[in-house]
Amino acid sequence: MLTDSLGQWFATIEAMDRIHREQNGALSGMQTLPPEEIIFGRSEAMELVRKRVCKVATTSVPLLIQGEGGTGKEVLARWIHERSAVSNGEFVKVNCAAIPRTLLESELFGYEKGAFTGANNSQAGRVELAHNGTLFLDEISDLDIDLQSKLLHFLQDGRFCPVGGLTEKTVNARLMCATHEDLAEQVNRGRFRADLFYRINVIQLNMPPLRERREDIPALAEYLRAKHMKQFERDCDSFRAEMIQFLQNMNWPGNMRELSNGIARYVLIGPDASVSQEPLQKNSHAASIRPVEPGVIPLKRITKEAIRQMEHKLVVEALKANRWNRRKTAQTLKISYRALIYKIREAGVMPRKP
Repeated sequence: MLTDSLGQWFATIEAMDRIHREQNGALSGMQTLPPEEIIFGRSEAMELVRKRVCKVATTSVPLLIQGEGGTGKEVLARWIHERSAVSNGEFVKVNCAAIPRTLLESELFGYEKGAFTGANNSQAGRVELAHNGTLFLDEISDLDIDLQSKLLHFLQDGRFCPVGGLTEKTVNARLMCATHEDLAEQVNRGRFRADLFYRINVIQLNMPPLRERREDIPALAEYLRAKHMKQFERDCDSFRAEMIQFLQNMNWPGNMRELSNGIARYVLIGPDASVSQEPLQKNSHAASIRPVEPGVIPLKRITKEAIRQMEHKLVVEALKANRWNRRKTAQTLKISYRALIYKIREAGVMPRKP
């Protein structure tokens, strides 16, 4: 468990994630999308995506969107849905990685009354809810191999049978899939059915990582700043030129998700907040730890050291945000004054006057 000084920060992030999950349920076609110039930007990499998307948006062919986590695959899928022939229908998302495999079949295809213990009523699945709309299967690579067969059967003729049912149902829905994995490689390893891969891979869209579209970062950062200011009801200064340059020089392994969280910290804590965790990762003592013996990596030690470094950084940021007032900082972090003094000494922070 993380230490007390990390509690408030993680509580904020968890609250953000909870709001995000509540706004992105099974039927979430009403979600407000960013402006088109924010989604596609002006980079050459995204211009290639835009050109291909505009050619296929109004068709009904299946789409496979590939890219690293946080590159905006779902946002692109929603943008396509709103410009498709089934835009009046629902956009139904299924996260194949988030739903337990034992529940995913009934979640996808629904179930009939009495199909299993606790099934007191019939329940429509996500596939049926997407009728005359779009079915978006996120992280399709995590779909169980047995369910892949049933999904393939549905894609061939639009018919499926709910769990415990005897009568097939027919659904007309456009399919879009997304994954951060290389599905062709998964097929070669026997982890994904080749016939299903060929069925869903009619048109492939590859979302570039943020490090390959650095010229889009200034507009993205400003959009996220305005968004989080409204979300948290906070005011904060615009980004200075040196801050924008700093953001453009980062690698952003978490892509848009990491950038969004960094801007949220900036809005909540202020200019002294660490917008990116990347410098911490580079300078962390964890990076210099060597195995205690050949082939053995001290994972517990690495984890403990990484948490300690993160805690120290948070304490410094909180002190700066409260103008080095230690009592106010202790209240902000929701820890005792004595605990804060201990953490300050442990972090090696020199006392300063406001």
